[in-house]
Amino acid sequence: MAPFHIRKYQEGDHKRVLELFVSGMEGNIPATFHHMLTWLQTRLFLVGVPLAMLLVSGSWLLAVVCCSTLLLLLWLYARYLWKTHVAKCLHADMADITEHYLRRPGSCFWVADCGGQVGGIVAAQPVKTPPLGKKQLELFRLTVALEHRGEGIAKALIRTLLQFARDQGYHEVVLETSVVLPGALALYKNLGFQKIHECDADSTPWPMAIRSVHLMYHISSPQESRF
Repeated sequence: MAPFHIRKYQEGDHKRVLELFVSGMEGNIPATFHHMLTWLQTRLFLVGVPLAMLLVSGSWLLAVVCCSTLLLLLWLYARYLWKTHVAKCLHADMADITEHYLRRPGSCFWVADCGGQVGGIVAAQPVKTPPLGKKQLELFRLTVALEHRGEGIAKALIRTLLQFARDQGYHEVVLETSVVLPGALALYKNLGFQKIHECDADSTPWPMAIRSVHLMYHISSPQESRF
């Protein structure tokens, strides 16, 4: 396990941060594909359409080709979702990290420095329209390089963000993640985040919608003693 330390983002990190973010997000494509295979509507479609093809044509070859084509289309759909998300981020906050996270009050962007190389990232911005009487900070862009996973980097990044929230006087930290990332969900809950609600992601239309999970950490919660 290589030693690491958490520090604020610097302009010289930009290229590596973008590479890490893109590879991390696109690394979720297989998990998304496998998650969609568990849906009842997907299974019915994968069985029903090839079966109909077999009954109509009498050809097993056409049925197999049909099933393979449907699986390919499902993979491409999963790929499209993450590619679209990445492209949107690269043209928004990730295009100028300093402007979006370091020059704006109450925001920040941290990296995990692993021997001079960025091995993880996380960002935070204040929620624009929080509930009345609440000051909320939102967690964004948590990503850890594949070769550095399991080293405690994600926990260290989140703990740094939570301490920042306390120091800045925030009442709560909120975030949105996906049901296709059970490892991330387990990590957040282990650190004291609580599930608020679950809904269809805005970028995924019914009946192929991916569920988003919204979580919250109460700064005054008993979990605070851990940090």
